[in-house]
Amino acid sequence: MGSLLHDRTAPRIIEEDGAFRTKMLEIASGLDNVIALGRGDPDFHTPKHVVEAAKAALDDNQHHYTGPTGLPPLRQAICDNLKAEYGLDYTADEIIVTAGVQESIMLCMLGLVAPGDEVLITSPRFTTYDTAVQMCGGVPIPVPTYQKDDFALDVDEIEKRITPKTRMFVMVSPNNPTGAVTPPDVIRKIADLAIKHDILIIADEIYAALIYPPHEHLSLATLPGMKERTITLNGFSKTYAMTGWRVGYMAAPADFVEKLTEPRHTLSINTCTVSQHAALAALTGSQDEMLATFKAYAERRDYLMKALTEAGLTYGAPGGAFYIYTNIASTGMKAKAFCETLLRETGVMVFPGDMFGEPDSDFIRISYLQPLPVIEEAMIRITKFIAKHGASA
Repeated sequence: MGSLLHDRTAPRIIEEDGAFRTKMLEIASGLDNVIALGRGDPDFHTPKHVVEAAKAALDDNQHHYTGPTGLPPLRQAICDNLKAEYGLDYTADEIIVTAGVQESIMLCMLGLVAPGDEVLITSPRFTTYDTAVQMCGGVPIPVPTYQKDDFALDVDEIEKRITPKTRMFVMVSPNNPTGAVTPPDVIRKIADLAIKHDILIIADEIYAALIYPPHEHLSLATLPGMKERTITLNGFSKTYAMTGWRVGYMAAPADFVEKLTEPRHTLSINTCTVSQHAALAALTGSQDEMLATFKAYAERRDYLMKALTEAGLTYGAPGGAFYIYTNIASTGMKAKAFCETLLRETGVMVFPGDMFGEPDSDFIRISYLQPLPVIEEAMIRITKFIAKHGASA
């Protein structure tokens, strides 16, 4: 019996980065005192009042199906939040609540990508986009960003990759893995470009609440002529430390939402009902715990930038999120070898740029999702490691 995967699709789905991630986790499982600075899963817990809201929903037997687009009060709360925080003007019939932004990404590609369509994607990047595009028969086209620009987007790099086959551009700001925030003046130029070439935009804003001054976030769909050609993605995982709850959402024109309602129903019927009640409490309840986590992220970021500089490493200064994309070329090692050797010798786990669409990379992603004293210990180990291997390079 042949493979369940056709030869033409197997390389698209079975990614080398997945194999390397598995390898790193296997190595870590055999070590003591591992410091994990790889995954993008906040080390803080979901705010207590959010958890209590979920418990109350269960006690009230709120564990049945909702409509495919989500609980009406949650969709309205999302609209209210988008307006208050980002100036976005949506109504409840323009919102679909999904099982994390991951499901929103897949829904967008199912609804928009035909075989042969080209999809431009900010790069380095979260490669789920590549997989989703390829599963729909499309072709992902990376749009590179550079350390010299702190990995912010350059409009010229986008425009030179637009062809008659270009269907859309995926703009991720703040970005994973770089933490880059594309400045408002560049966002406005991207809007002009989209209108000029008649292309759609997916604005992935999952990290939009995590911005470090003086950087500013501008939501693309607020600009003239852009709401009708933009799908805004956001969610609760990063802002409220709710990764396992799996609640995200897309905001899009009502006619598009209507067309996606049945595909969304087909994928998972509805986002977990209890999680939706928790998400509603996150938006409408106290924001004190969230603000405290942001303060902690900022302190960790400042420490890591200083410590990495002192260790002789360079990076793109992150304007948002909780990652530092760090250049390790000075060690004489490529990123995969650096990460694996660092883990084996010091017990510190970070991820290579290869896992973010950059084969043979000179960069690693460090996520500052550990308490500051733990990050300080990790940097002591990393500094000794660099001194050892730098001397032998």
